[in-house]
Amino acid sequence: MKATARAHPIQGLVKYHGMRDADLRLPYHDSISVCTAPSNTTTTVEFDPDLDADDLTIDGEAVTGRAAERVAHVVDHVRSLAGIDHRVRFESESSFPTNIGFGSSSSGFAAAATALCAAADLDMTRPEISTVARRGSSSAARAVTGAFSHLRTGLNDEDCRSERIETDLEDDLRIVAAEVPAYKETEEAHAEAAESHMFEARMAHIHGQIAEMRDALYRADFDAAFELAEHDSLSLAATTMTGPAGWVYWQPTTLRVFDTVRDLRDDGVPVYFSTDTGASVYVNTTREHVERVERAVSEHAPTRVWEVGGPARVLEPDEALF
Repeated sequence: MKATARAHPIQGLVKYHGMRDADLRLPYHDSISVCTAPSNTTTTVEFDPDLDADDLTIDGEAVTGRAAERVAHVVDHVRSLAGIDHRVRFESESSFPTNIGFGSSSSGFAAAATALCAAADLDMTRPEISTVARRGSSSAARAVTGAFSHLRTGLNDEDCRSERIETDLEDDLRIVAAEVPAYKETEEAHAEAAESHMFEARMAHIHGQIAEMRDALYRADFDAAFELAEHDSLSLAATTMTGPAGWVYWQPTTLRVFDTVRDLRDDGVPVYFSTDTGASVYVNTTREHVERVERAVSEHAPTRVWEVGGPARVLEPDEALF
């Protein structure tokens, strides 16, 4: 009853904001994202009848507090599905900086859900596993199905699950990730989302954005897709900044990267910025232009170049963390 899985984090393109059910993590509206590789989280789990309590470790440190509650919520759901009561040994490691806006919770819970379901010998499709991952992080549902994926809203696991969107943009997309470290409170922002006076305005147009994004992906229209993602980033920020806590995640470096992207675009380079809940920036461009874009962005922040990542997958036993 042991398994290891690996998943890539997501970049939100049409991002979800706020949850109608915090326990099941059911979002108010649909969302679309793309996974980023080779950044990844690897997780090994083992259900052990000899353990007296769950043993949870992330990046070499014992998991406590709210993080432990979120992991336990997913573990308990898998135990319930499988009809087992063994305690679990759980170890997870990420290959990229966490908690600065690069989607670490998405890859973390996607890898966890995939490994847990495999260790519990549950025969589930990736969309079904996405409903397990969603209980830890709504974004993790999309990391389970990988590449470009769409999480539909709903009030149950039959409706609120992720599906992959096939598009020819997968091969050409390159993402220059600009690291801007700044601690963020994503859960708190989601909790108060509906209290922003701009939330209803976001809800009014989000369904049209989802339809336009799906159409752009089907047509493999790079500019249409990533212009939408850029505008959605601004919409998300406006909503978080006008909530009760007035969250402002962007840093001066964030804004300098935005300006650099716009200057490059004025020079004819196909390039667009995107942010999730955090200060770090995804700079989306094409294979042909990635070197020029990285040189320009790296003048302001450390960079990594990513491409489209696939779905979460179970690894061979010799790749286990313990």
